[in-house]
Amino acid sequence: MLVITNRQAGGAEDGALEAAAAVLRRDGKVSVVSCRSPQDVDAVLEGYPDEGTLVVAGGDGSLHAVVAALHRRGELARRRLGLIPLGTGNDFARALGLPLDVAAAAHVVRDGQVRELDLLADDAGGVAVNAVHAGAGARAALAAAPWKRWLGPAAFPLGGVLAGVTARGWRLRVEADGAVLADGSDRILMVGVANTPSIAGGTAVLAAHAAPDDGLADVVISYATGPLTRLGYALRLRHGQHTDHPDVSAAQATTVTISGEDFPINTDGEVGGPVGRRTWTVLPRAWRVLAPDRPPLRPPERPP
Repeated sequence: MLVITNRQAGGAEDGALEAAAAVLRRDGKVSVVSCRSPQDVDAVLEGYPDEGTLVVAGGDGSLHAVVAALHRRGELARRRLGLIPLGTGNDFARALGLPLDVAAAAHVVRDGQVRELDLLADDAGGVAVNAVHAGAGARAALAAAPWKRWLGPAAFPLGGVLAGVTARGWRLRVEADGAVLADGSDRILMVGVANTPSIAGGTAVLAAHAAPDDGLADVVISYATGPLTRLGYALRLRHGQHTDHPDVSAAQATTVTISGEDFPINTDGEVGGPVGRRTWTVLPRAWRVLAPDRPPLRPPERPP
């Protein structure tokens, strides 16, 4: 079993990582390798046997990096992955019902069931396991980044406040399976394309009914660009109640295209762009992950 982490020795999480590794070693040999870049991930994967279990010890960004590397190498469908949630947000772990206690998560890697999950693939060669959101959400992630070390998941709402002060919105066209959901005539605060329910460490339930194995992406469009409407949207987003409001529209689709004014993108917590056009397509049951042996998936509980 190979455990891939992006942590260097000496961090506060080393004890947690060792506790997880100790559980995994009960079934045999475990190697722990730290990767700091996509090139490191490729180097580790080179020559690793297909039948071996790959375990990601980290958060959504670490999981994204490994899944993206396997997808790029054409190896994703034949690999089996496990996850030890050591990140700040851990939205994927919450969606799948994985325990956030690392030893308990390691037991899931040992004894859980294999589940086949969907993947969001874009036309630039990228992928997303959780969600993509364009616009204010990406700016909020950038604003939250400096505070994550001290505040943990609480940094995400703070980032939303800081980003929302100046957010005017973008004129964007949104198409879902060929249907025009937004024609670009009105400013849009944010567009979300979700494979799992929550973003921002569970502090925002972007698509309460999204499931990563239903073959569909949940699309959420917010037109809340005014000062008061932005605040209302942020408050409702925390509990997944925003889709009932008239300034929000929602749909499901297998292919989603956003185009128009250059917009920033947040993909599984990693911010990129700006770009003027991007298309995402659902790849059904494209990868396999070890999950708890219980009926998933339900909207994750928001952390205190």
